[in-house]
Amino acid sequence: MDSKIKTLSQVKVQKSEDLYKVVNSLNRTLKDRDLMFGVAYDDADKTKMVFTIYET
Repeated sequence: MDSKIKTLSQVKVQKSEDLYKVVNSLNRTLKDRDLMFGVAYDDADKTKMVFTIYET
């Protein structure tokens, strides 16, 4: 199986301790629509996080 993950959008937001809860909810709700969501700390600015939407 050849599975490709395509980045649809990325946005930097203020760091939030609860953002992972939103990402988790989106992943559970929209997985049947071939969408996946991710969040990571921004390497360049530790006060920011990068929110990413993927197509699977």
